[in-house]
Amino acid sequence: MTDEAMQPFERIAQDVRDQVRLGQLMPGDKLQSTRELATKYGVAAGTVQRAFAELRRDGVIYSHTGRGSFIRENALAALADPTAQAIRRLEEQVADLVARLERVEQNQSSGSAQSS
Repeated sequence: MTDEAMQPFERIAQDVRDQVRLGQLMPGDKLQSTRELATKYGVAAGTVQRAFAELRRDGVIYSHTGRGSFIRENALAALADPTAQAIRRLEEQVADLVARLERVEQNQSSGSAQSS
């Protein structure tokens, strides 16, 4: 995918991945803040947050509220294994579907209790 075809959040995430692959970002390194990256890329903070969410999902970074986001110890391995990334995405989708189903079932049971 060319840079022009990428969404801004995808470009930011890809830049971080590339920096990890090239050894410019190492395990434990702290990423720039959301605000700094938003300024650097000329995007909204939410766009950077979306890139961080993708990187967390792929196992490249982890975040601590109030402390920042950091490169995971096994980030390079996560980038090298697309199967593991696909499995993580599927696990997240299944967890999301389970949560939605539980909400639907809860709404149905509370609705039937009210109509009784």
